[in-house]
This record gives sequence, structure tokens and C-alpha cells, in this order.
Amino acid sequence: MSADRIDRTDPEAAIAEAAKAYSNWGRWGEEDVLGTLNFLDEAKRREGAALIRDGVSFSLSQSFDMDGPQKGWRRRTNPVHTMLATGTDAALGGQGFPHGFGGADDVIAMPLQCSTQWDGLGHIFDHGKAWNGRSAEKVVTSEGDLVTGIEHMAPHVAGRGVLLDAGLVIGQDGELPDGFAITEEHLTLTAASHGVTVGRGDLVLVRTGRLARARHEGWGDYAGGPAPGLSFSTAGWLHRSEIAGIATDTWGFEVRPNEFDHAFQPLHQVAIPHIGLLIGEMWDLDALATHCAADGRYEFWLTAAPLPITGSVGSPVNPIAVK
Repeated sequence: MSADRIDRTDPEAAIAEAAKAYSNWGRWGEEDVLGTLNFLDEAKRREGAALIRDGVSFSLSQSFDMDGPQKGWRRRTNPVHTMLATGTDAALGGQGFPHGFGGADDVIAMPLQCSTQWDGLGHIFDHGKAWNGRSAEKVVTSEGDLVTGIEHMAPHVAGRGVLLDAGLVIGQDGELPDGFAITEEHLTLTAASHGVTVGRGDLVLVRTGRLARARHEGWGDYAGGPAPGLSFSTAGWLHRSEIAGIATDTWGFEVRPNEFDHAFQPLHQVAIPHIGLLIGEMWDLDALATHCAADGRYEFWLTAAPLPITGSVGSPVNPIAVK
């Protein structure tokens, strides 16, 4: 489906058509819990490791603190960091340790998808169906994701990373405007401009410039508001390219407002439960993008393991790109 063929009045039909055309159900067997991470094999990791030349590294994570973008939608708040023991306690001798020993401890409370994160395979359902055709109520319960918990992915998310700086190539001053739908043609053009290919087992990072804009304008509606992002029409490309995962510098990965008159995140509804795609959001790609533009190399080693939180449907992550 191309972007100009999207019928804005009928998201149900568009989602059903894409789900049928791009389903990976059964591709890796009935018991699969990895989805497209199956494409990221040992050979792909060797290929990615060979890209390390200079040893320069970049954290692609936003900060985890109270100054984040969340505004409480669906109880998503910014992290709350609390000290359990402090230097003041130690200096006043109130910690009860011998020979002058003192220390500090802390705790953090936060939704797992409040900052830089991965969406797990149990995060989104389509008409009550989870990844690989399972019934949603048998996958995710009050006990968590009993089948596809993100802990299963923890050993696997490391390999060849590719940056597609769409903000640079097709935007203005490095940024795309809110509501800009990035199509397959835009992705292909950006890859060609960078001199890279995208294919089986790759971890693809799409920079729109939305986070950079939030940094100089303020958070505003960054969390859940209008934003550039992938067009619903890219579902075919996401399936056909056989990438292992994809992440953006936006709150919701896909273009907002969505490309239908009344819809909510329709590309998620195809990409996660049907394609089995690992999706990342709110990644900080700016410093990496600057370096890539300077040396002309848009591929690198990327490691981005989720925390192995048993039964979780998402996870914070501190992705590290090494060039």
C-alpha cells in the first residue's frame, strides 16, 4: 500500500489488509517469542562488530529524570528518584557502620516506557490477538506477559545499526515538521543519500529531528502530540526488508496525527502483533547523527539490550552505538 492509496475513512480495512499481507505468524514456529529478532543472527553480529574502527561511542538514551516529557497519559509519568541513604546520613554518623564506613543508596519508580525504550511483543494487540496469533488474555495477565516477556530478548539485541537521518536528508535545518509521514520512498532516498543499505537483521534508527526541536522549544506535546513519523504505508517495507528492529527519536514511532480520520497508532497494530517487529521510541540520535554526517559513515555496532524484567511488555534501554 502506498501513502496516496490510504483511505482515511476506513482504518479497519487498511489494518486488516496489511495484517493479512505482512503477517509473520508461524514463520519461526508456534512457540516463537522473538519475532523479527530471529533475523539478527551470529553472522549479522560479526558484520556489525567489524564496523568498529575508531572506538568512539554514543549513548542514544534520553535522561531518566523528573524533567522528562511525560504528562501522565495512561499513568505514564516521569521517573521519581528517591535517596534511601545519603552523604548527610554518613557525615552525621547515623548509618550505624563501624570505622567510618558510609554510603549512599537510592531507588527509582517509573513506568517502563517513560523515556528511551523498546516496545515488547506483548505491548500491542489486534482484535484481541497477540504476536504469533495467540489470544491476548492468555499472553498478558495481571501477572505480566507470561509468554513473550521482554526478558527473552535481552541476549539478542546487538548487531549492525544503521542511521537514516530523514530530518537531514528530506527536512529543513535537520528537522521534519509535525504530521510529516515518512514513506518507503523517503527511507530509500535517505539510505541512498547516506550510501548505506538496509536489510535482513539490521537495527534501523530513524532520526526525524523531533527531539532536537523539543530541546530548543521545550517538551510541549512531545509525549503523544503531533510529530513526524513513519507512514502506515511503510508496513510493507518493514516486513519485506526483514530488519530486526527499528527506533525513532519520537514518542510514538509513527506519524501523528495518524493518517486516518479516527485512529490510534494503526502501524503499531500491524507491526507488533503481526510482523513481530521490535520498536523503539524516544531515542536520542542527535550526537550520533552529527558524527555520521561528519565522517560519512552511517553504519555502526549497536547494542541495545532491554532490561530482563520478567513478564514486562516494554523496557528502558541505554543503547550504545560504537563506530
